[in-house]
Amino acid sequence: MYKKIVAIVLSLSFVFACACRPETSLRKEPEVKQKVTIEVNTMYGGDEYGKVFYDAVKEWEKETGYSVSLSSSTSDEAYKNRILMDFQTGAEPDVLFYFNGVDSNPLVANKRVISLDEIRKVYPEYAINMKVGMMKPSSYDGKIYAVPVNGYWEALYVNLTVLTKLGLKVPDENTTWDEFMDMCEKIKQGGKTPIAASLAEIPHYWFEYCIYNHQTPESHAVVPEFLVDNMAQAWVAGLYDIKDMYDKGYFPENTLYISDEESKAMFLSNEAAFLLEGSWYASTVNERANSANYVVTYVPGTETRKSTDIISGLSTGYYITKKAWDDEEKREAAVRFVEYMTANEIVSKLSKINATALKSGAEVDEDLSSFMESALNMVEGATGYSEAVQDFVPGNCRAPIFENMQGLMQGTSSIEDAVREVISLKKQKDE
Repeated sequence: MYKKIVAIVLSLSFVFACACRPETSLRKEPEVKQKVTIEVNTMYGGDEYGKVFYDAVKEWEKETGYSVSLSSSTSDEAYKNRILMDFQTGAEPDVLFYFNGVDSNPLVANKRVISLDEIRKVYPEYAINMKVGMMKPSSYDGKIYAVPVNGYWEALYVNLTVLTKLGLKVPDENTTWDEFMDMCEKIKQGGKTPIAASLAEIPHYWFEYCIYNHQTPESHAVVPEFLVDNMAQAWVAGLYDIKDMYDKGYFPENTLYISDEESKAMFLSNEAAFLLEGSWYASTVNERANSANYVVTYVPGTETRKSTDIISGLSTGYYITKKAWDDEEKREAAVRFVEYMTANEIVSKLSKINATALKSGAEVDEDLSSFMESALNMVEGATGYSEAVQDFVPGNCRAPIFENMQGLMQGTSSIEDAVREVISLKKQKDE
């Protein structure tokens, strides 16, 4: 098996292209004079990339003599709340793998994490293998705090078995939204569910792309300020598009009640044709014996959003906390740990077909399955990129939409009022 270098580096509005010298991948660790244990908290609990991470931690401990007290959880709202509580009570870890959007603002505002600039005053080569332009600055003060590992994309997973039996072709970069709706109607008439989705638990993927269809890569990740502005009107129009799909029966009959796991089971058992999901789900499909029966493609677009304009970004990364930085022994260990976990080899193993900020690009196995090859081709053919706008809206502010899909779809709640309330809650949060 041989390798090829694939630089999948994404930005909100353009791809950064530069000719950079290859960086040393895994630097030699200093000899540890005495036993030092650092506390590390990540989101690899239950994650398909967990084994790569855990193996890397063991290897780092073996090579350095440092020790890691590890805590890993699934990245849900409960996890976010617990992290914030830990920082409030002084129970924060030394190294934190966490979101770098608005969810991290309290950590920055309270000066509980250390910026890249401050770390480089002592360790000039810290994260030198990363493109600075790809490391997301904090929306609180504009400084970089998190060193990214792998990013994400959101795209359309397709069940070829369902489409083939109905004589339909896979949507591609030229498929329009109207053509996609016609395809969904044919699938429904053929006795299958067009789109596997739980609007009860996971409405945000369709929320993102349906409002994106009324925007551009440059405007999508902008949170509305007033109901009458163009951003808010795109939100309203997108939500009405989801309601139109719901009214036409393109989602499961019980989409407002079933779990995300149940909806995915429909897709994997050939009961549903499409599933809108993130890149993190690719390994789950790829591990199936019949992975060749699935492909990844673009969400069909409109005259406003090209089909090849995708949702993608680098939304998480490693933070070094002030707690570790102020401890001379732990400071060294924390810095070396992050350098090791964000080195080229480890990032390549974790990134695979995802976005990365590596200057040299990630090394991807040439011997990919046909399914993974379709995902890689989708990413490489993308022409525009935007981060998910929900990442710029605090969780409790999203509730009028995400936690009220039943009312919005059934018409018992006003879509305009829901958008207005999200805007109002966000303003209150910012004040």
